[in-house]
Amino acid sequence: MPFEEIMDFLWWHTWWSYGRDRDLEFSLPYRYFNLLEGTIWVVLSILVVNRWRRTGRGTIELWYALAFFTFGLSDYRESYYQQSWLIWLKLINLVVLLRLRHIVIQQLYPGTKLF
Repeated sequence: MPFEEIMDFLWWHTWWSYGRDRDLEFSLPYRYFNLLEGTIWVVLSILVVNRWRRTGRGTIELWYALAFFTFGLSDYRESYYQQSWLIWLKLINLVVLLRLRHIVIQQLYPGTKLF
């Protein structure tokens, strides 16, 4: 397989796209699941910002909220198209989100039992 085809597959391949003429048994629930999931991530982002406004503990929480927000945006995009670059971006975002969660809990809320 030539290098160009590999890069195209790894970055630009479209795995799924929403269309009414497609298999609605999968397409429609998948789309609405991603819209719901994106909304949940955005709501979590708002909750983290509100917690930061109440407590004023570190700007790391704002980064944490931004990670939630961008993950939600990626789910909104995924509700229409799922492409290779989006999967990589979501993976990076998830790693950042988990790392920020660890830092926030360790630095700002060390007595909690959440992991």
